[in-house]
Amino acid sequence: MIEQATATVAAPPLRRRARRNHAAWALGLYVVLFLVFLLLPIAAVVWVSFSSATFIVFPLPGYSLRWYARILEYKPFIDSLIVSIQVAVGSAVLGAGLGVPAALWVARSRSATAAAVANLLLAPISVPAIVLGFSLLYLLSAMGLGISFTALLITHTVVAIPYVARTALAVYRSLPPDFEEAAAVLGASRWQTLRHVTLPLIRPGIFAGALFAILISLDNLPLSFFFGSSSTNTLPVIMLSYMQNQFDPSIAAISTVQMLIAVATLLVVNALYGIEKFTAA
Repeated sequence: MIEQATATVAAPPLRRRARRNHAAWALGLYVVLFLVFLLLPIAAVVWVSFSSATFIVFPLPGYSLRWYARILEYKPFIDSLIVSIQVAVGSAVLGAGLGVPAALWVARSRSATAAAVANLLLAPISVPAIVLGFSLLYLLSAMGLGISFTALLITHTVVAIPYVARTALAVYRSLPPDFEEAAAVLGASRWQTLRHVTLPLIRPGIFAGALFAILISLDNLPLSFFFGSSSTNTLPVIMLSYMQNQFDPSIAAISTVQMLIAVATLLVVNALYGIEKFTAA
């Protein structure tokens, strides 16, 4: 009788443990399938970039690096890549210069205006990119900028501001005001407090927002399309134009290079600063 009672009591925990194991296996399978779903198209693009065929075909008839050489031969690819990098870095710097002060003011203000500004900072990424690009084209043309590198840089900066401002705002709000108050008590001016206390503390948020802004800018097609010219076309615009006339694996090759630039940026930032510190808040 005692053994039967013990077995009866032990049975439910065993069944619960079995159910937990099944749930863990199901969750693991779901995660694996999800990662395959995300990575398989990227792997396919990289694989096709090494094809020896003159058009995209599966399975590959052979392997070659000819399409990477095509990137160097086709001058618009290199020129547009340089423009994309210049715009991405420039818009991130300007976005930080404009977004960080706004984030600092919003974080410490409790007025209704500050709350409205905090929501307004998300507007450039909440509005469809085509609508935003069309509106900015009219505005900047009316201001006399038209289709130019300056107009393209301003447009990308408008999109960069929300990423920098929101990440800096999140980090700054998580910090207690004690640090700034201690600096003021010790005789530091507002500028000294900002330079030596506030900015070093929110640096992870600024770096994270700037990094997001750079990566978004490098891949932005809708906004860049409105301001493209012979001297201001970005890489996504050139890739779209190239695919309208021919569809060879050089598109896969330049796409692979674009992905490598993004990955290299992440690795360099991680080596110099540490990506894990971006989420220190």
